[in-house]
Formats: sequence, C-alpha cells, structure tokens
Amino acid sequence: MIQKITEQPSRYDHLDKMTVRELLENINREDKTVPAAVTPCIPYIEKLVEGIVSRMKEGGRLFYMGAGTSGRMGILDASEIPPTFGAPYDLVIGLIAGGDGAIRRAVERAEDSFETGWEELLSYHIGTNDVVVGIAASGTTPYVIGALRNARRMGLLTACITCNPGSPVTKEAEIPIVAVVGPEFVTGSTRMKSGTAQKLILNMISTTVMIRLGHVVGNKMVDMQLSNAKLIDRGTKMIMEDTGIADYDKARSLLLQYGTVRAAVEAVKNGHHV
Repeated sequence: MIQKITEQPSRYDHLDKMTVRELLENINREDKTVPAAVTPCIPYIEKLVEGIVSRMKEGGRLFYMGAGTSGRMGILDASEIPPTFGAPYDLVIGLIAGGDGAIRRAVERAEDSFETGWEELLSYHIGTNDVVVGIAASGTTPYVIGALRNARRMGLLTACITCNPGSPVTKEAEIPIVAVVGPEFVTGSTRMKSGTAQKLILNMISTTVMIRLGHVVGNKMVDMQLSNAKLIDRGTKMIMEDTGIADYDKARSLLLQYGTVRAAVEAVKNGHHV
C-alpha cells in the first residue's frame, strides 16, 4: 500500500531535543514552501471560481464540507463572507462532520460515514446551481467522499481541496485541487502545512468570487457590515476618500444612515447629500 504523502515521516527528527529557536525556525522554513505548492493549483482554482460565479448569478450557493481541521477551515471561510462582503449568510455554507459541536471538540468517528455528508446536503434542498467543495488533507475522508459522489451524480459542480495526489477524493470531484506540501513538520499533523495550504486556497476562492460578484470596488470592501468601531472608522475614511468629504463626522453620519459604504457614496454622487 502506497503511503500518503501527508503521512510520510517528517524531514526533521529529534524534535524533542531541539531548542525553542530551532523549532520555530524549522517550522517557519517548512511553512515557506506552502505558497509554492499552491501555485500549480491556480488553473483548477480558476475553473472552480468561474463555475461558482456563474451558478451564484443563477441563485446557487457554495458548500464547503470537511472533517476536523479541514471542516473548521471551511466554516471559518464561510463565516467571514457576510461581514466582509455583505453577502447573505446562506450564500456560502460550511459543514463539518459531527455538526457544529465538532468545531470546538472532536467528535469520534463522525467522519467515517459515507452517507452523513450527503444527508446533510439534502437537508439544504440543494439543486444543480449549487457547488460542493470537499476539503480533506488526506483525501480519504468518507464524509467528504460520499457527499461529493452523490452531488456529482445529481449534476452539481464538485471540487476538492486535498494534499494527496491520486487520493480517493480526487476521483469523486470534477475539479480536483491538489496542493502537494509534502510531509508535515510533526509527522501526520495536517493542521500545519496542509491546513495552511487549505486556508490559502479558500481565501483565493471566496475572495475572487466576491470580487467577481461586485462586492469590491477598486480595492475596497464597499458592502462590509458595520459590526464594530474599527469597521465604521474604515468605512468613514473610504467615504471621505471616494467623495471628497473632508468632515469625518459628516462622513460617519452618512455611513450610519445608509448602512454601507456603497450606498453612502452613491447617495452623495447622486446629489442626495452634499
């Protein structure tokens, strides 16, 4: 049986004998290799993003599915879309094996069922405009494999994010995204380089999708939610920059009145406020 790359022995040994500085420098040395491993994935990520954008324009949604670290990565990315881009909370949905309780505490054997993931997708009344992205560093997670297999049969666009080439999950996804990061610093600890690669790829997917859907103007998050003082301050300065309003308090008042940078700027440019 071929050993998974993510399970191969670390390039480093005697970690318990290293100094703190040696451990940190060696972890950092390994981390530097991750972006290079993501680069060859860009054509596949591009295909996926284009598929997501076209389907979202028809009312589709994006589902991330994973177990353990992979599931948490998907949920993290999904949860940041509404506040960052002002998108609906049900546009990007993260599902984790074992349910929401597994976000904080591992649920034993939750990922071992081929049926559970598909059953969870069905509860969302999925349709052919939806997209399912399975996240599995090892590429062998039954929860993810079963969901992708059934979703693809139903005609949904499917993709996977994994770190093992030729793994079972790549055979179930229409678009396999494989970032080969090599052995982990701590043997088999895929929360490290594999998790970093997943995070980078998820950032690329969701950010590019949101830009293509019009939630960024120039380089600004014009639809972000005003959920704290920092974001209100950022939005106020965006309005001042985009409209030429020099009075901070006036710009802040406009932002709070209209709710988003986009709406406030449009009001000023349409002559509703001067």
